[in-house]
Order: sequence, then structure tokens, then C-alpha cells
Amino acid sequence: MPLYKRKPFSLVEKPKDLKPQELVFQVRFTKEIFRDYSEYLKRINLYRKRVWTCKATGKINLTYEEALVSEKEAAEKIQNFPKALVAPVLREIQFSMLTLRDLANSVAAKLQGSFSEGAVLNGRKDGRLHRCKIVKVPEEVDKTQYEVAWLGSDNKVTGKALLKGEHLTGKKLPITRAVLKSFIKDSTYRSFPWVLHDSLANEHGISTAPPKELKSKISIQDGLIVSNRKRKRSDHEKNTGEANENGFVHRKGNEKPEAQAVKYPIDDLLVQPSEEDQYLTERPSPCRDFYVPMECVGNLLMVWDFCTSFGRLLNLSPFSLGDFENAICHKDSTPPLIVESYSALLRLLIKDNGDFYMAIENKKRKPKITAITWTEYLCDFVETSCALKLSTHVSTIKRGHYGLLDINVKLEIFRELVTQVLETDIVREKLDEYIEERHALASTRRDEALEEGKKRREEKGRRKAETDVKEIVVEHTLKSAASKHNGLNGVISEKRNEKVIFRQNHSSGNSENERGIIPEKNAKKQKDANALIEDTNNSSRKALKLMKFDIKEAIETKNTAQRKEYLEREMEKRIVRTNSLGKDRNRNRYWFFRREAKIFVESTDSMQWGYYETKEELGTSEKIKGGCTQDCNGRRGCA
Repeated sequence: MPLYKRKPFSLVEKPKDLKPQELVFQVRFTKEIFRDYSEYLKRINLYRKRVWTCKATGKINLTYEEALVSEKEAAEKIQNFPKALVAPVLREIQFSMLTLRDLANSVAAKLQGSFSEGAVLNGRKDGRLHRCKIVKVPEEVDKTQYEVAWLGSDNKVTGKALLKGEHLTGKKLPITRAVLKSFIKDSTYRSFPWVLHDSLANEHGISTAPPKELKSKISIQDGLIVSNRKRKRSDHEKNTGEANENGFVHRKGNEKPEAQAVKYPIDDLLVQPSEEDQYLTERPSPCRDFYVPMECVGNLLMVWDFCTSFGRLLNLSPFSLGDFENAICHKDSTPPLIVESYSALLRLLIKDNGDFYMAIENKKRKPKITAITWTEYLCDFVETSCALKLSTHVSTIKRGHYGLLDINVKLEIFRELVTQVLETDIVREKLDEYIEERHALASTRRDEALEEGKKRREEKGRRKAETDVKEIVVEHTLKSAASKHNGLNGVISEKRNEKVIFRQNHSSGNSENERGIIPEKNAKKQKDANALIEDTNNSSRKALKLMKFDIKEAIETKNTAQRKEYLEREMEKRIVRTNSLGKDRNRNRYWFFRREAKIFVESTDSMQWGYYETKEELGTSEKIKGGCTQDCNGRRGCA
């Protein structure tokens, strides 16, 4: 029977309570009977899939019916197996440890016979086969060459030579190797070692007792030969423990688990390294020398990234992460960097006219924040907007001892302030503006790519047209020279010239259009502007098209490379949010910030942070250039 995915497949049994007049569905080639049409259709579709294997020949990717036909043909060939060869072949098969291919080749070589003196064979000479006779067989054990005599048409010796055994061809085998393989598989019930069916072995007087050299590897169980390795493994599992679902047997007591065969796919963390993987080293540990406590690194990065990304909106000059970290950790006094950062964020809250602005109005404070009064506004913010645990530190700030606050308190206040600023209408409107501008820039970039592709296609068509014109001119010249009638030549020349002139004018017209000569630039700009104004009543689309029009005007005088660089640079200026680079198999996140040439690593619980600053830390030899592995000089913000 055909094998399903190389395993035996059982057919559906015939229903026992089947009535003579009952209507059923029957599979034609298996005679299976189904009462339900859906089950019948499911089985038919399975038989039509190319997942079946011929049991006799080993052919794969067959349908069930094709596998049946293959098995039938193989059975017919096996029935025609020469009876005189059955017993010798079976003796070679019994308890052989060779693979099917090697066993078939070994049996075929023995059936073909060895070369002996006086044997007339065919030898290869000058790339062709010639009749020859073996004159002398080497006496050495390693018989590599035979002395042969070449035979002519009248069996007379025409010369002698030394030939290797592989260049000699003996008598033809009575069976093919494919039939021999089918015979081997049909005669045995297991492989490694190959074991004959008991009835077949007894019929030809072949011993069924394993040889001495195999007794340690195999044994008889329930009348069949089985491998000791499998039996010992099962016994070992019973005595020492059971294998878990990941394929590891846990022994009793303090013994180490013994690795067993693993069924893939499994989780990456469960894959055990092999002996060949000893050269693999563990992932280098990131540097963790932060000045702030480890649990505060996330807040530090968030506040710094917001202040540097939206510095233009806050009227705040950019500063490095190291400077901000040092300023946060400073205790003797309040650094100007901290003062300016707080002032910029508080000014934006006041400008938004929200809850904080109302609190300032109620206390009748002046709306201007200075280097002297900034602590008053900060205390107002902590009292009105922060949690109760932060309000306990207001007295310390009012006394002018902000630097004495704990680092986590400082960063908590900063984080709460940034959160409030992000919810203001000013920041939201700016983000919406950035998103629209990024859409316009991306759309312009797509238009540029389409236009560039269109120009390449037109240039290709123009070159093809010029080639056609040249071919017509050459053809016309050859025909004019070969023609003997002047009148006919004149007519042909006139027609050809008209065709050439038409082609040339058409080609020149195309090239003028490509250069933008017709229509003129000013007229085209005016026409495009009018079309944009009158195109649609949708305000968002109108604004997008107007932005695209302004962008195209800005890059009109630039070349292709400058346009691409301009669009990339303008998109990077409009930051909406910072996204992580991705995660590793331990669920650690990787971050890269545009103004800091480091790759930061965040643990799954966000309580552990680290960073890689140089490529040497990752096993490479160059320093990270803007954190980018591509040739973009860090413009893309990639790592």
C-alpha cells in the first residue's frame, strides 16, 4: 500500500450495518465506502494530493493512484526476477548493514562477476568501447589495472594495454538496479540491518539467527528483530525518569538531565549548543556606567529626547545626554541647563492657557519666568499637577535647595512636566503639522521616483527611435546603390526621406518636451497653481497639494541627488516620535537616538539599561558612526 508522508496509511473500514438498498459513495481505486459526501470528498482530495510514496520503489510526490500504479508495475517486475538469482541475492541481503543504494550496488557487482584471465570484455580506448581479452590479472590485493589484449574483427590480437577496472565493461546484468532495490524492499520487513521475512528465509534455507557481530546491536522481541538502542533507551527512561515535552530525560536524585532527540520547531532558548558551537561566545554585556540610578535611566532618556527633539518649539538649544545627566546629578547648585529646561517647559504650559495658567492667574504671578523666579513657578506646578508624594519636596525647592533633591525626584518632576506639555494643544497642533508635512514630503518623494522612472523609460524609447532611424537610413542607402532604375530610385528616395524626416521631427519633438521647452515654465507654474486651487473643496487635500507645490518649487533647481538629500533631511527634522529598533530573543528592546552615538538596551521590565558605544564592544573594529551601519552618516536615525 502507498505510504502517506513515508508512513503506513490505513483505509476506512466498511460499515457493518450497511443495508443493500442504501445509497453510498465509493472510492474507485480503494473500494472505501462513505455514507457522508463531505467525508468522501475530503478523502478524495487527500488522495489527489502529491504527498504519497510508492512503497516498492520509494518514489515520492505521487498521488495515491499514481503510487498504486507504481507499486503494481514494480510487483510485476519483481515477479519476473530470475529464479536462479533469488537465493544468492537473499543471502546477501540478510542482516546487511549497508544503505539501500550501497546494498544494491554490492549485489549488482557480485552478480556481474569479477574479471578473470581469458574473459572477453569491452574496454574503453580513445573514448570508445572495443573488444578485448584479459591477459593477466594483478596478483596484488589492490587490483587497480588489468593487462588486456585488443581483439580485431577476426578475434586476432591487435595490441596490448593496461586498463583500470572501471574502464572495463563485463556482461550485462539480467536485472536493473531499480528492480533490485524494489526486490530488496519487498523481501524485508526492516532495514539497518536488513531482515528477510521469515517465510521467505525458511523457503530458501537462509538462517534467521543474527550473526555474532550484530548480537550486541539487535535482539529478538515478539518474534521480530529490534534495535537494542531503542529498547535500552525506553528501559532507561522507565528506570531513571520520564522524558519531558522538550525531549530531555530527567534522572532521579541529583543526576544531570540526559539530552534526547528533540522534535523541532522549538523555542530558541531551548536549543542546546552542540560541540561544533563551542567557538560561539556569549553576547557582549552592554556598558552600565550611568551616573543616575538604574531605575531612573528610562525617565532620563525620555525627558532628554523630548527636549532635544522639540527644542525649536521650546526655544531650547540642543544639549547632549551626558551634559543633561551631569546637570541632574549636580547637588551644590542648580546648573543653568536645568533652569533653562524647566523654564522652557513651564512657559509652554502657561502659553497653552490651561489649568496651570489658571493657577498662576489665581496667585497673581507675572507671566514672565526668569532665572530667579523659576522656582516659584516650579513649586506651583508641583502643588497643582504632581502627585502628593512629590508635593512634600516643595519646601526644599522654595528654600533654593533644588540640587539637594534625590535624582529620582528630579526626574519624576521632569517626567510629569513633559507629560503635561505633551497634552497641550500647542504640541498637538505641532505634531499634526509635522504629520501633514511628512505626508507631503513622502508623497513628493514618491512622485520624484515615478518621474525619474518615467524619464528613464522615455530616454530608452528615444534611443530606440534613433536606432530605428539609423537603420532606415542605412537600408535606404543600400537599396539606392543597388537599384538600376533612376526613376524608381527617385520615388523610393522621396518616400524614404519623408519617413526619415517624420521620424526625426517626432524624435526632436519628444526631446523638446523632455527638456521642458514647451510649454514655458512660468505658464506651467501658473496653470498648476490654478489647478491646485480649483481642484477640490476638501481643505486637507488642498493644504497637502499646496505643501507639495511649495516643496517642488524649493527643489526645482536642484539635481536628483540634491533633491533626495533635501527630502530626507526635511523629513528627519519633523520628528513625531522615537521608536525602538526592535527586540532580541530575550525581549530586550534596542533604542537609538539621533543626537547620541550609542545603542541603548532596555530590559523587559524597563529596570535595567545599558548601551554600546563602539563597535569593538560588539566584536567589530570600527567606532559607531552615528550609530548607523549604512553609509548614511547617521541621517536616517538607524543603528
